[in-house]
Amino acid sequence: MVKITHNVGVVAEGTRICVVMVGLPARGKSLIAQKIVRYLRWLSIEAKVFNVGSYRRADTPHPTADFFDTSNPHGERLRRAAAESALLDLEAWIVKGERLVAVLDATNSTMGRRRWIHDRCTKEGIQLLYVESICNDQDIILANIREVKTSSPDYQGQDPELASKDFLKRIENYEKVYESICQTKEDDLTYVKLIDVGEHVIINRIKDHLQSRVVYYLMNLHINPRSIWLSRHGESEFNLSGRIGGDANLSVRGEMYARVLPDLVKKSITDGRNLTIWTSTLKRTMQTARFLPGYGNETLHWKALDELDSGVCDGLTYAEIEQLYPEDFRARDNDKYNYRYRGGESYRDMVIRLEPIIMELERSENILIVCHQAVLRCIYAYFMNMHQELSPWMEVPLHTLIRLTPKAYGTVEERFPADIPAVSTWRGKGTAAKHQ
Repeated sequence: MVKITHNVGVVAEGTRICVVMVGLPARGKSLIAQKIVRYLRWLSIEAKVFNVGSYRRADTPHPTADFFDTSNPHGERLRRAAAESALLDLEAWIVKGERLVAVLDATNSTMGRRRWIHDRCTKEGIQLLYVESICNDQDIILANIREVKTSSPDYQGQDPELASKDFLKRIENYEKVYESICQTKEDDLTYVKLIDVGEHVIINRIKDHLQSRVVYYLMNLHINPRSIWLSRHGESEFNLSGRIGGDANLSVRGEMYARVLPDLVKKSITDGRNLTIWTSTLKRTMQTARFLPGYGNETLHWKALDELDSGVCDGLTYAEIEQLYPEDFRARDNDKYNYRYRGGESYRDMVIRLEPIIMELERSENILIVCHQAVLRCIYAYFMNMHQELSPWMEVPLHTLIRLTPKAYGTVEERFPADIPAVSTWRGKGTAAKHQ
């Protein structure tokens, strides 16, 4: 059999995977589904979520809990039709488009429904990976219910308390018929069970590299509410002179930012939680973070968070790079994500370097990262589900704190700029060889 890489390691040609979510409402299925797709897209693997609820909302945008009662034939018929439409679109997208991974996001709460999906996808040559989220921790379930009543399209514009009561009744209707994946009757299925946010994981019949990679990612997830804080280092001496790379000290204004950063952090935290501080091993990030320990638990320095290695261009200005290496300058403009500096790195290389950081972020809570423009572009692209071809051109301003809060239906971003001027180190595609 011919082997190809798809940028994810060697897999069999024609490999197609449908990840099928399983579980009761308020168990974090939609959040997990979005995370899987976000992770794969971050690795340049095209993936897409097919949410059955979105199809159902075309006919029933704001259903009550009674709609989900199995004794309601009208609701049962519409929910089955929504599942059928979602699966048809999924099959067309993954087979005709020759894509690798699709995610079917629904409760898929009975053995009969799962077997129906299995038979349909197998007929189309699509492998299946079932992901069941089981949660018995009432605090987590209640937190997920609070999330649903504020962000779910089903309850948009409704009274939060009434939404909570209705959603609890919806859960009760699903509990009447819910069947967890059976380790004897469904032993032929490929699946992973995530129990109580990864406290216990059961894996069955994982078959290839890509499935293993998804499962490894899932084993690092938790669905507890949390935020991630991002900041570039303060303005550096190299920033002032327009030079890239290096290990320069902070400028006078960069030092001012380091001193006000703790206040920005305090302003962004509404519940008094402590943060763990991560920096790179370069001086400008450690100098920026040195006043933060009083606002956090500990400070860790990661080599993986160091700035993009610019190789022979380290310490040069863009004008000098254009003069000394004109072909390289143009090549980087044409394909900045894949261009690798001579003796250095590309953005694609850096994503591979940052994958362990992403895994650690996913299993951690309340992290503040102080690092560099290119690194933050890649991390930001991961959480905001930004296409990798766009991320190298994103502007990440100096002297600004960013708070990202992952939700079931997207990531909420808040920015807290410091009132301290700084140069702009951003350069647009095709523009002059200098910072704007």
